[in-house]
Amino acid sequence: MAKCAVRLAFILILLGYGLHIAPAQAQLARTFVSAANGSDANDCNRLTPCRTFQRAHDNALPGGEITVLDPGGYGAVRITKTISITNDGVGEAGILVSAGNAGIIVNAGPSDAVNLRGLTIKGIGFGGGTGIVFNSGGALAIENGALRNLQTVATEFLPGAIAFQPTTVSHLTISDTVVADNDGDGIVVEPVAAGIGVTAVFDRVGAYNNTRSGIHVVGGPGTSSVSATAADCLLVNNAHNGIVATSLPPSIGSVGLLVKGAVAIGNGIGVLAEGGAATVQLGRSVMTGNLDGWIMANFGLVQSYGDNAIDGNTAFNTPPPAIALR
Repeated sequence: MAKCAVRLAFILILLGYGLHIAPAQAQLARTFVSAANGSDANDCNRLTPCRTFQRAHDNALPGGEITVLDPGGYGAVRITKTISITNDGVGEAGILVSAGNAGIIVNAGPSDAVNLRGLTIKGIGFGGGTGIVFNSGGALAIENGALRNLQTVATEFLPGAIAFQPTTVSHLTISDTVVADNDGDGIVVEPVAAGIGVTAVFDRVGAYNNTRSGIHVVGGPGTSSVSATAADCLLVNNAHNGIVATSLPPSIGSVGLLVKGAVAIGNGIGVLAEGGAATVQLGRSVMTGNLDGWIMANFGLVQSYGDNAIDGNTAFNTPPPAIALR
C-alpha cells in the first residue's frame, strides 16, 4: 500500500507540473491578420487571426504566406525568410512609418524570396523613414503597392520609398506600383557588396513628385553589376530625374538600363546616364515637358532605338545616339 501511495503521489506531481506547461505553438503554412478581430495573443489561424504582420511572420513557416482579412494598419515588419504578404483586395492594408524608421526591412537568406502584394506604406508626422529596405535575400517582388510621403535616411542616394541594397546576388521586380510625394528618390537599386550581379525589373511603375529621382539605378562597389529594365513606366514631376543610371566613384560597378515604353513629363531631366560604366537604352518612349529631355554626363551613354518621341523639353530635344542593330 505504501508503495502504491508513493507511486500515485509521484504521478499526481507530474500531472500537476504538466498543467503549467503550455504546448509549443506550431508554425503555420498560412497565417492571417485582421484589424477588426485580430490579436497577437492568437495563433494566427483563419478563425483566430493575429493583429500585426510581425506576429504573423514569426508564426509562419519558411515559404509560408500571410493573408490580410480586412482593411487596417498592420505595423512594421522585419522579414528573415521566404514569405508572401498578400492583400487580394479587401481594402487598404497599411503600414504607417514615422521619421527615421522603415516600414518593411528584409534581412533574409541568399536563396529566400519575398513577395509583397497589395500593401500601402505611408510616412506620418514629420515624414516617414524608408518604406521598404532590402538588405539581403535572393529576390523581392512588389505588386500593386503604394508608397507615399516617405522621407530620406542617411544613405548615398537618398531613397525615400524603396531601397534595394543587397549584399548578395539578388533580383527585384516591381509591378503596378506607385511611389509618390517622397523626400528623396522614389526607388533606388544599389548593391553594397563588390563582385555581385543584381537584376531589376520595373513594370508599370508610377513615380510622381519625388524630390530627387523617380527611379535610380546605381552601380555598386568594384566589380558589381546591375542590369535593369523599365517597361511602361510613368515618370512625372520628379525634381531631379525621371529615371537615371549612375556609375560614379565610390559606386563604380557597371549599370545597364533598358527603358521601353516610358513617359517622362515635368522632370528636371527625363532620362540621365552618368558615369563611364552607365548605359541607358531607350525605346518607344516619350520625353516631353522636362527641363532636359535626356542627358549623358561624365561619359555616361544614352542610346536610342529610333522610335522615341522627344519634344517640348527646354533642351535636349534631339534624338540620342542610335543603337547599332544587328
